[in-house]
Amino acid sequence: MAEPLFRRLALIGVGLIGSSLARIARERGDLAGEVVACARTAKTRARVMELGIADRVEEDPARAVAGADCVMLAAPVGAFADLAAAIAPHLAPGAILTDVGSTKQSVIRDVGPLVPAGVHFVPAHPLAGTEYSGPDSGFVTLFQGRYTLVVPPPGTDEDAIGRIEELWRRCGSTVERMEPAHHDRVLAIVSHLPHLLAFTICGTADDLADESRSEVLRFAASGFRDFTRIAASDPVMWRDVFLNNREALLEMLARFLEDAQAMARAVRWGDAGYIEDKVERGRKIRRSLIELKQA
Repeated sequence: MAEPLFRRLALIGVGLIGSSLARIARERGDLAGEVVACARTAKTRARVMELGIADRVEEDPARAVAGADCVMLAAPVGAFADLAAAIAPHLAPGAILTDVGSTKQSVIRDVGPLVPAGVHFVPAHPLAGTEYSGPDSGFVTLFQGRYTLVVPPPGTDEDAIGRIEELWRRCGSTVERMEPAHHDRVLAIVSHLPHLLAFTICGTADDLADESRSEVLRFAASGFRDFTRIAASDPVMWRDVFLNNREALLEMLARFLEDAQAMARAVRWGDAGYIEDKVERGRKIRRSLIELKQA
């Protein structure tokens, strides 16, 4: 078997992404010689050991990162500043610090200044997920055929970037590089705004009078079901995403609200042509996703 890419991989967080990485490392054998997991709760730590997806589990992030040549932050992005402060003094010289957060400007803002000299900081974001969370939610094919965006700050060591890109390729991802602000604007429309709308629509349904609400649940058609799948996502993670990509999300929400008002006017005044055009554009986007195997 080929030499592992990393001698010791420390995963700070073992939810969907972290536990999937751990499973892939176990199955492949060429990602890491040793996997160390870090989780806050005793229940999660015990479950990780029961699943056998890590060689060691730690409660203290500082202990988890000691001696690791790759450290991956896989917790909600709102926790990154405190985590970075806790682990920074304990990162090994030459180690690579990376992450899987859904916002990138905030990660670079919160983590970048705390990274010690001699440690390479390579932010990344795998565009893969489900509505499930926790160590039981991970699976080895999560990243197959999905994109991972690597978003290194200017001046990042090229060899370190290459090793993180190779890690994600070995997980099955197609890897692309992207500038942080552009990443946050793209993700605001393709991920963050849809989640905000799903949470809001489900909240609206939940606020209906009891009789109407029970009928919504009993007779839910596929459209509403699709929203509930997204709305089942982890609340802490999405709270942090919304707050840490505030400007881009609000910009995309404002654009959406303008378009929604235009659609409302078309419905009110019977503008069939406008409505058909919007529906057809949606169909084209769906067909394009299917062709790109991202559906």
